[in-house]
Amino acid sequence: MDAAGKDWNSPLDPDDWAALRRQGHAMLDDMLDHLQGAAAGAGPVWRQPGAAIRDSIREALPATGAPLDQVYQQFRNSILPYSVGNTHPGFMGWVHGAGTPVGMLAEMLAAGLNANLGGRDHMPVELERQVVRWVAQLFSFPEEASGLFVTGSSMANLIGVLVARRRALGAEVRTQGVRDNAQTLVAYAVRGTHGCVSRGMDMAGLGSANLRLIDQQADGSVDVAAMRAAIEAHLRAGLRPFLIVGTAGSVDIGSIDDLHALADLAAEFGVHYHVDGAIGALCLLSPQLARKFAGIERADSIAMDFHKWMHVPYDAGFILVRSAQWQVETFADLGQSYLAREPGGLSAGSPWPCDLGPDLSRGFRALKVWMSLKVLGADKLGQAMAESCERAQYLAARIAAEPELELMAPVQLNIVCFRYRTPPDLSTDINARLLRDIQLSGIAAPSSTRLGGQYVIRAALLNHRTGRAKLDELVEFTLTTGRALLAAQA
Repeated sequence: MDAAGKDWNSPLDPDDWAALRRQGHAMLDDMLDHLQGAAAGAGPVWRQPGAAIRDSIREALPATGAPLDQVYQQFRNSILPYSVGNTHPGFMGWVHGAGTPVGMLAEMLAAGLNANLGGRDHMPVELERQVVRWVAQLFSFPEEASGLFVTGSSMANLIGVLVARRRALGAEVRTQGVRDNAQTLVAYAVRGTHGCVSRGMDMAGLGSANLRLIDQQADGSVDVAAMRAAIEAHLRAGLRPFLIVGTAGSVDIGSIDDLHALADLAAEFGVHYHVDGAIGALCLLSPQLARKFAGIERADSIAMDFHKWMHVPYDAGFILVRSAQWQVETFADLGQSYLAREPGGLSAGSPWPCDLGPDLSRGFRALKVWMSLKVLGADKLGQAMAESCERAQYLAARIAAEPELELMAPVQLNIVCFRYRTPPDLSTDINARLLRDIQLSGIAAPSSTRLGGQYVIRAALLNHRTGRAKLDELVEFTLTTGRALLAAQA
């Protein structure tokens, strides 16, 4: 009771729960309508927010609150129509999951619980451990394996580097840092590996220059013989190889390294074997695709993203480690007395998730993955992945059948790289303008990359809502617009 003898109500809680329920129901209905409309391809993929829209959210720090319905209307007007567009079937720009209603509802439930999954003994942590067991089962990892939800594969790959560093340098690296005699630690990956691996070397204090990028073969996979030669040369020079990073789906073209051969190489030289599976690792859910990733089960650690091909809401990255001991030795023993573990009560249940990674404050990411697997099932999710790859082959065939278009890389998973044929001196300019026109049209939103120094259009077909009709529309628009741009240039 307060000084006036009244029950205290928090100023942060609503005065009218009935009104909140009405508004909440309207919000939920609107977002379900939004996803339903996205599934039907309603509206453009992407709208560029103009100056007026950007200005509409610029204001001083609010000192007093506004009615929820008023603030929500601002969201509907200034934010909802101008998102990146990855729920739309025409989104093909980057490897972004398309989301599902199940994942959205799970995210709402997780927010309602507001659980901190850094540790302590409660069921949200136990549920994350159950998902870890499922992932370990999928990759045929042993019972002593461990795993952790993180923001994304950038963080998961950093953890892979840190676990490898701890295995190579021992416990003292955590207190004494990387000493002069450890500066020669060298890691190896394919030249097309994601930039976050190099950043991980930087953040681990090992230096991005000590990630040696090995040449690719014609299909984009790493030249294993060249990697072996580099390791042998570095050993002769007094350097210390400590990590091999395999790629299970490259960011540019979706290429897959020979994961068995890399596992053999890592075993031969006694180094940690990590696989960046941000794009492709979860394809093990698909019997049609799993064979492409043979050997991934031999990795010491694997990075992956549930917010890509499993379509849970952002963010839901994950790191799987063959031995929980390696992960605990890399991150545990924080030393703060207020985090002391007890044999019972709320402080039981050690080791906690914060002993397996850098974060103490962690959201309940596991719920949306658990609920998606429970409701949709692994078989249906795997089938959707296979269908994405089938649609990529369809688009590749459409491109190959058009003399004005050129397929720029073999299609191994779901990524199709192509360009409009032009005289060499016009290729970059016209294809860059063509890509911009495609995006501004609202029909589709591919992205770009460079292959062999050439500018190409890159369509990443991840969205489970994308059908062949949308791909036909993309090809026809590309042809029509490409002709017009070439004629104008001439």
